[in-house]
Amino acid sequence: MKKITLTAFLLLMMFGNSFAQQEKGIIGYNNWLNPWTEFKPNKIEYGTPTQILSGNISQDTKLYKRDVYLLLGDVFVTDSTTLTIEPGTVIIGDFKTKGSLTISNGSKIIADGTHTDPIIFTSSRSVKKPGDWGGLFVLGNAPTNKFGNESALNYGLRPSNFENISYGGNNPDSYSGILRYVRIEFAGKRTKDYGYFNGLTLAGIGQQTIVENIMVSYCEGNSFNILGGNVILERMVSYKSNYNDYEFNNGTQCKIMNSLAIRSPYVSGADVSRCLYVSANDNKEDADLTKDQTFVNAENLTLLNISDDLDYDIKVGLVNEAIYIGNDTSFIIDKSVISGFKPAVIFDDKIKIDNENLNKLKFTRTYFNNCKGNIYRNGFSNNDDLESWYGSRAFDNVYSKGPDSETFINSNNSKRPDYRLRINRIIASNDLIDDED
Repeated sequence: MKKITLTAFLLLMMFGNSFAQQEKGIIGYNNWLNPWTEFKPNKIEYGTPTQILSGNISQDTKLYKRDVYLLLGDVFVTDSTTLTIEPGTVIIGDFKTKGSLTISNGSKIIADGTHTDPIIFTSSRSVKKPGDWGGLFVLGNAPTNKFGNESALNYGLRPSNFENISYGGNNPDSYSGILRYVRIEFAGKRTKDYGYFNGLTLAGIGQQTIVENIMVSYCEGNSFNILGGNVILERMVSYKSNYNDYEFNNGTQCKIMNSLAIRSPYVSGADVSRCLYVSANDNKEDADLTKDQTFVNAENLTLLNISDDLDYDIKVGLVNEAIYIGNDTSFIIDKSVISGFKPAVIFDDKIKIDNENLNKLKFTRTYFNNCKGNIYRNGFSNNDDLESWYGSRAFDNVYSKGPDSETFINSNNSKRPDYRLRINRIIASNDLIDDED
């Protein structure tokens, strides 16, 4: 009896220790990336379109797995309509007309895939490249920080009615539908006058909207663009985006959990790009400063830059910061992993380093690995005050240098990677790393 009790106790201790060591970064007893994600989407043949989607969808409509759908030009779901998409359905964005899909304010999308049968948005080209088609827009009536709350998309879309591209309102709990187990590939077309589309744009979305298990890969613009609203994001994946992985703006109130951003210095665009870009507004004159400004609460994120030679890529300027935080914003990150950046975080130069701002910008229990500098203020050569503040044991941050092969369970697997922390292989210290040139 004593042997059985001792064995059970040891197993319990091992189990608890394993979970504790994996508490930073993305978590799960199993690799939740399997099997619904795809890290080589250019190798997949999705079939020839059998149905065309174009213009306005103004009656409740269901898309079926048995068909392959072509988004021809700018497609809008309007007039309080619900678009339902069956698990396993493939929707192809037309390259020639730069297809896109917009769920207008008041309408809903029910794209509820499964882990074995995800819903897929992808390119119409046989040789797929970032920016082949537009992207997916979901618009709601949750608040923004704009005057009057309401705003409009500015991507050169051509709706039949201006209301079809407007977003924002007074309902933080509003419901725009379900996006779950969805992949969005090779989106982010470039426009002459309006810049790049994004993989998934959530504008004025309320917290009753379900957004879980979404993968955006090889996007020319932002993978995820969050404009205002009150949003809960869980198990998001951004893979090798040309621009920002997650951009938050216009007074977004967002909780993002257990999510991943994988960057490569070899696919980034000409502009500086980051894993997270947190901003209050693009133009301060358009923002109502009496309203809630952008607030991002991040937990269990893994932000990883994959490089063949990190020191060289940093030296030649191919590596940027993982997180950029703008003025007038609030940002909290806890139990996360930031690996392979220069530096890990940059604050906007307009942010004053005082108690008020430091209480709005919190970094706790986070693992900084292989970063050339940790938390800096833009344009300031001496950041010892920030390094000392966030390096205090009170925040319980960890600083280390270690190869990806020893840091993550299986980051080198090109088909089925596992970016959870490797148990019992991390050699870490609570002392700051000396970053010598």
